[in-house]
Amino acid sequence: MNKLESTIYNLVRKNPALKQFVRNMYQGIFDLLPRKKEYFASPYQYREGFFFGFHDVTPFSFDETKLLANQNRLDLRMPLPTEGLDVGYFDLEQGLIKDFHRVDTSYAWNYHKGCRLQWLDKNRMIYNTAIANRLMSKIHDLSIGEYQVIDCSIDAVYQDEQRSLASSFSYERLERCMPGYGYPYRDGGKLDDPAPKDSGLLLVDLKENTSELLISLSELAQMEDESYRQGYMHFVTHSEFSKDGRYLSFLYRKIPTDGDYMRRHTKIMIYDLRDRRLITLPTQESGSHYVWNNRNQLIASCIINGNSCHVLYDMKDVDHYQIIAGDVLNSDGHQSFISDTSFVADTYPDKYRMAKIYKADINTQSADLLLSIYSPKEFQTKDFKCHIACDLHPRVSPSGKYLCFDSPRTGKRGLYIMPLSAPAM
Repeated sequence: MNKLESTIYNLVRKNPALKQFVRNMYQGIFDLLPRKKEYFASPYQYREGFFFGFHDVTPFSFDETKLLANQNRLDLRMPLPTEGLDVGYFDLEQGLIKDFHRVDTSYAWNYHKGCRLQWLDKNRMIYNTAIANRLMSKIHDLSIGEYQVIDCSIDAVYQDEQRSLASSFSYERLERCMPGYGYPYRDGGKLDDPAPKDSGLLLVDLKENTSELLISLSELAQMEDESYRQGYMHFVTHSEFSKDGRYLSFLYRKIPTDGDYMRRHTKIMIYDLRDRRLITLPTQESGSHYVWNNRNQLIASCIINGNSCHVLYDMKDVDHYQIIAGDVLNSDGHQSFISDTSFVADTYPDKYRMAKIYKADINTQSADLLLSIYSPKEFQTKDFKCHIACDLHPRVSPSGKYLCFDSPRTGKRGLYIMPLSAPAM
């Protein structure tokens, strides 16, 4: 954003309805001008009619020979519970997209986060679905063609030699508080209770098919100022394990019980699974998207001192954070680490409806443009309950060689791949 856009954004950002109105009017003026030329730093390939979803997990298999994908039949409206999403994978050969293999159909999905399809290990994939109107997840073993049903939906997963874990929360409650991010099924979300004692952040043991409540919404609410304990609905979302499995991070949010539920108050919180303690990052009641690297650091999109930025937090000392490439990365976006010292981050469509992805270097504080592509207005979210937007959601392969993202630039959702330069060490 330029200085004028940043100033206007800060004036309207706490009023979501006004912010959306101003954005639409502003972009509408520039719709009358010729379209900007697209830019790609490297050759790309894509498949129309497919997407992956969120940025916090990679669709690439461990050996980068497969690419997870969702095949959708819809584009410009929200799905009905009976409208499934085909899940599967593409074969990859040296980064080239080959044949698609359908594995199953999910009935618990949305455009932003798909069905949380992700790799559990080199042969097994996990994803959410619904069977007989009951939310659950499936682990599908590609090596033998069999699957295991887990008795709850999942968000993030962690796997090592001893543990096979997942995080979970109420997707029913999430759909009430953030329409378009949850699922239209009941799962004990206790929607009549602003902060229930038996709903919150769950830890799932995938081996035993059991779950435990790590911290309840009631406990979280009791930590808040008195002004948030009445008249607000509390929920958790956007969870992720650190790379070593010690930490489980999540967004803790509150919205007004009555009125504008887009007026969110957010904290990025981290549960230490080893020491059984809760840590709150100093994000000044902001935070939208984040990812971990291998150093127990995370990069998060926040608003610090009134400015949108990407902030690096280190678990060794969370109070001393670092804003990265703040002169370029000065708007909300989604990140994915290339290496421990470099990451990619996207932007939402600007006034010309051009969305961008940058490659940022933590050590040099630089950000280089990787691509700038058109995002058709048809894919702009229509209202707070019709979240059809197709964000880029950049995702990097395990080796750091390839970048994957979603885009509707052709008029249809598509899954894209382009090569990255060798990752910094």
